[in-house]
Amino acid sequence: MRATRILLQHKPMIRFLGKRKTPSNVDHTPKPHPASPTHELPSSFSSYRQQATNYGPLKKNSPSSSSSSSSTSSSSSSSAAQQTSGLRKELLSGRSGRSLGPVEPKEGEVWDRDQLPMRFRRLEFTAAEIEAVESGGASFW
Repeated sequence: MRATRILLQHKPMIRFLGKRKTPSNVDHTPKPHPASPTHELPSSFSSYRQQATNYGPLKKNSPSSSSSSSSTSSSSSSSAAQQTSGLRKELLSGRSGRSLGPVEPKEGEVWDRDQLPMRFRRLEFTAAEIEAVESGGASFW
């Protein structure tokens, strides 16, 4: 009972000096990210979208994309999705792999952990560790 009372009288180890107060002025103006390659903000979202990449360029360069965009605006959303996926297949299926560019990692990049130095690779599990996991830890004791 006495031990419970002692435990319930918890005092935090950290102490704050003074009252809490929020800053009077906070600058919310947009700023470029410190690691940005250009160190400047885009002028508009559409200009950013022209240069952005997400697993490949987002900008469509084919002449059929402009004609399909006008026809898809009047059609339903399901047919628009089918046309978009068809356009992607059309852009890639008619081209050879060589024309798509090199398939080599850049300098300093690796595609698999086995290409890294030994200190960065995955550690192999020992038989004892596997047994401990399978038994729920009971075999360790």
